[in-house]
Amino acid sequence: MKALTIGGATVDIIASVEDHNLERMTMENAYSSFLLLEEGKKVEAQSVDFYVGGGATNAAVSMARRGADVACLVKVGDDAEGHKVQGQLRAENVDTRPILIDHLEPTGRAVMIASHAKNPTIFVARGSNTTLQEEDIQPSLFQDRDLVYITGLSGDSADCFAKIVTLAKEAGAMVACNPGIRQLSSRSQAFYSVLDKIDMLILNERETAQLIPELSVHRKERNTVVCDQSVDVEYWPHLMKKGLESHGFSMTLPTLFDALLERGIKSFLLTDGKRGAYLADKDGIIFCPSHKAKVRGTAGAGDSFASTCVSELAMGRSKDISIKKAAMNAAYVVSHVDAQSGLQDNEILDQRIMDADWDGFLTFCWAD
Repeated sequence: MKALTIGGATVDIIASVEDHNLERMTMENAYSSFLLLEEGKKVEAQSVDFYVGGGATNAAVSMARRGADVACLVKVGDDAEGHKVQGQLRAENVDTRPILIDHLEPTGRAVMIASHAKNPTIFVARGSNTTLQEEDIQPSLFQDRDLVYITGLSGDSADCFAKIVTLAKEAGAMVACNPGIRQLSSRSQAFYSVLDKIDMLILNERETAQLIPELSVHRKERNTVVCDQSVDVEYWPHLMKKGLESHGFSMTLPTLFDALLERGIKSFLLTDGKRGAYLADKDGIIFCPSHKAKVRGTAGAGDSFASTCVSELAMGRSKDISIKKAAMNAAYVVSHVDAQSGLQDNEILDQRIMDADWDGFLTFCWAD
């Protein structure tokens, strides 16, 4: 399989800090938690390490380790960090020829603290990730690609989204998109204009909720799904029971999936963190629980899950196997502080999903 990933690249600076040097506070009547740092204090770190990250590079490495012939299109600065990104990708057998160099803006950088919180706040300076231009996107990039995987596009780079999707589809590639929350909010018109050209859309719970006001227009609730395992509704997955809401609008999950499929996408992958993920298409809905892991950090977990599932499907794997391998790969990733060290090859993933307990794996069919 020949793939192309497009999106962001960063150098991630990760400080590992002992728990007693940080305080964590969770609000009683909110979902947010906060890490507290003492003002003016120099905090001792166990280590400060530099890693390559970013959606497009994480996805490219994920695919390359599982045998794909993958190239990566990102924009980096003419600096040491940009050279690090390119060197890391070449070491992973990723084709770096599509990479563009920005001589004005620096390579994107991210800073995070690894601690007992496990889900760190990330400080991001996006730099050259924001400077992709439409003239950078040429039809030759998509020739002979089986899969084009588009991750979040930052700043003005998001203006290239519609052109990327259109050219990829015209070239005959499977088009998979994992846009960021800002693309869905500030550039929603461009997103909806090419929705019918997207084969797989991948969003997390928060990003999916952003679509509800638009999808709610003239929609009737669709609750007509049947669990193939005859599991009582009380034991259905969290979002299947709860649904989603945003800005005063609410939708059940089947209704939301149905609305997206009606807009023209072929399948939709909704990730819900440690609660699992949903894959919906014309045949029904698959729910895959997350695989247990000793969590050290959550950076890159979503990239791992999405890129694994999409590329496995593009290589002809079944939906059940693809989503299970995605859950397994994500479990390996969260057992490391960075986004790429835990990514596994197919031999390990194939063996582990056969040995794993998939209690809670459910399939639902459309009842009408």
